[in-house]
Amino acid sequence: MIKVGIIGATGYVGAELVRLLHRRKDIRLTTVVSNSFAGQPFSEIYPAFRGTFDLVCDKLDIPALCEKADYFITALPHGVSTDITRELVQNGKRVIDHSADFRFRDRTRYEKAYKLTHGAPELLEKAVYGLPELYRDKIRNADLIGDPGCYPTCSILAIAPALKNGLVSTDNIIIDATSGVSGAGRKSDLAYSYCETDENFKAYGIISHRHTPEIEQELSFLAGRDVAVSFTPHLAPMKRGMLATIYMNLAKPVSRDHILEAYREFYKDEPFVRILPPGVLPETRFVVGSNRIDISVNLDERLNRLIVLSALDNMGKGSAGQAVQALNLMAGFDETEGLSPVGFFL
Repeated sequence: MIKVGIIGATGYVGAELVRLLHRRKDIRLTTVVSNSFAGQPFSEIYPAFRGTFDLVCDKLDIPALCEKADYFITALPHGVSTDITRELVQNGKRVIDHSADFRFRDRTRYEKAYKLTHGAPELLEKAVYGLPELYRDKIRNADLIGDPGCYPTCSILAIAPALKNGLVSTDNIIIDATSGVSGAGRKSDLAYSYCETDENFKAYGIISHRHTPEIEQELSFLAGRDVAVSFTPHLAPMKRGMLATIYMNLAKPVSRDHILEAYREFYKDEPFVRILPPGVLPETRFVVGSNRIDISVNLDERLNRLIVLSALDNMGKGSAGQAVQALNLMAGFDETEGLSPVGFFL
């Protein structure tokens, strides 16, 4: 059994982590940290856990926390996480961080995207990007994981086989993606209130969304050359779920069957990636509550264009579920332990 702490436990990602981990036989949640609710039982903040997980929330006190756990998952805002993560790592703890602070290989990309000065650039070389499908072996031995964002996960996994196999041009990749409101976190901003989001659908972050350089970083690594994408996120009136539609120009004429086989081969051993049959399109309702990503490959022969659709749960494979998948690898557990390939669906 390993001892795990969650810092930022009362946000949506933190609560989802508790849901996924609190009944595990091989994991003991020994501390849940929330400065806003320190001293209160977790089950008072989220009554669904009454009688099941009543651990009292701790305040942020790194020396005290280090006595309680060996693994920590941080679910904190960008910039806030840096100093906390550095101190945990310095104390010999293994950390999975949900902010963008340790997802970038180049600090200048991070600082330009997030308008912040990176507080621990010395850790960037140590950090591993937490996509198991691309970095499984590195994750196993890492002390610090930068857990990818939901938009990058949904986009990168949908594009990776096409780029890695040289099937598409690295120019003019367009990503049109939509998230549920929980992707914004548990906060009271007017833009995410009920009356602003119910029966409404809108785009945001046009041209300059801060996930763009994260996506470009990973796609460039896969392609072996610089890749630029046009990424537009949207907000849909649903609590959780994400759907991306991605347009890529073919590098040369090729059949849909050839592309489909390339995708199936690329993900043949992946427990949470499902390549859908021809003509079947992904829907968010079939992945919500799971750690699954559904991917559909479609070829527009008239325009010589590959259209790939992907769907995942932004709280599952897009954040908390993916962190648990990485934690399993780090601890030497079965990678799928505690994670469902089947969502709520009703």
